[in-house]
Amino acid sequence: MGGVKVLISGASIAGPALALWLHRYGADVTVVERAPALRTGGQLVDVRGVGREVLKRMGIADQVRAAAEANYGFSLVGSRNRRKGRFTTREFGGEGPVADIEILRGELSRVIVEHTGAGVDYRFGDRIADLTTDTDGVDVTFASGRTERFDLVIGADGLHSEVRDLLLSPHERHLEHLGIYLCFWTALNHLNLKDWTVVYSEPGRTIGMRSILNNAKVMAFLGFRGGPPSYDWRDIAAQKRIALARASGMGWEAAQLLSQIDTADDFWFDSCTQVKLPRWSSGRVVLLGDAAWCSSPLTGHGTTLAIVGAYVLAGELALAGGDYDTAFAQYERKLRPLTGNICRSARRFGAVMIPQTTVGIRLRNDLAQLLTHMPGKSLAARSLISVSNSFGLNEYAELVDSD
Repeated sequence: MGGVKVLISGASIAGPALALWLHRYGADVTVVERAPALRTGGQLVDVRGVGREVLKRMGIADQVRAAAEANYGFSLVGSRNRRKGRFTTREFGGEGPVADIEILRGELSRVIVEHTGAGVDYRFGDRIADLTTDTDGVDVTFASGRTERFDLVIGADGLHSEVRDLLLSPHERHLEHLGIYLCFWTALNHLNLKDWTVVYSEPGRTIGMRSILNNAKVMAFLGFRGGPPSYDWRDIAAQKRIALARASGMGWEAAQLLSQIDTADDFWFDSCTQVKLPRWSSGRVVLLGDAAWCSSPLTGHGTTLAIVGAYVLAGELALAGGDYDTAFAQYERKLRPLTGNICRSARRFGAVMIPQTTVGIRLRNDLAQLLTHMPGKSLAARSLISVSNSFGLNEYAELVDSD
């Protein structure tokens, strides 16, 4: 791909992962990110199944594991902190309800960016404002006023993708709200958790915490059910007010955790929404990761899909020698079945995470207790993790630019 000039929008996970591969294949890569600097911290993300093999091929598996947060398991508890159910990482080979590679999103971004290569041009504090595509290239106008021409443009800018809005007509930009909201923030480890997660549910809402940073802090999280979004996704203050209102009066340790939302500088809030598009590309512009197929955080596979998708898109572009029509078609043909399968699991996982009734909570907790003691537990584990390992990776190693 020598001489192919590529612009990637988004420097979270999918964008830098794609930049790493395209740079190795010889492309001239620029990554633009609206944030003023690489985002650090953030919520915990998992890497599962075939995503772990991609990390090995990227050459960063050891670094990711070193930066990951230790996690031995989690407990479902009642209002008096009595355990109602329990799972450990060991019981499911690290790929069941508890993943053994859990890492702060910002830490994973940092590891990938550090390994993308010195030739990748990262531009922070800017974004794509407009695109004009012709048969020979893409003219890009940036919010900063700068204009530049590229051979290809990739939108890896997440659920709220601006590239997707520029690329597709309104009737094609189909977003499906799943009726659940999630938020995360760093809080004090007042229960002195040791590499452990604790989860408490009431009808229609769930709150919990997971120890991080060598158990010095916890990542607190809240999930609740609600109608379609009616707030500005960039208004953090409004999101904090919504979270506090919807969690008001919760029992267990909720008051202690919620009291720290107002001062949390890493608060993250969003709806669980899936992106369902008729196509992922148009001409020389293509979408990747949540911008294309967002499965929602409920599936636990968003990061895995971002890493695998970047590997396939870059590999198909290199294999096609820059023939983007062929590469984009192959990329979509190969990824659609996997992303569709994972997206279909979201509502099921949402029902388990945030039951709507007291009876539903009791049934979930009883099932968790039962599954822990089942002789056939390995069969259940294989069923849980099969979705993470159901994709066969092509070998693109011979396409790496030896220069």
